[in-house]
Amino acid sequence: MERKEMELLEKLAPTHPDLKTLWDEHILYEKQLEKFENKNYLTPTEDQQARQLKKMKLDGKTKLVALIREYAGKEA
Repeated sequence: MERKEMELLEKLAPTHPDLKTLWDEHILYEKQLEKFENKNYLTPTEDQQARQLKKMKLDGKTKLVALIREYAGKEA
């Protein structure tokens, strides 16, 4: 995420709980993915889980950025 978006997130999160929820999910997915990335080998099940986490993380980030821009536009 770009620096400007991070600054807006920090500014808007206290008054928009949906942003905080999406950000918390993003961080959770990132931590879970790190566990998979630190392994030398992934089982087929782990590989599938990692792929699903990446999709969920990307979907969440897309929603998060869209909401940040929407809220920033309303408060401008």
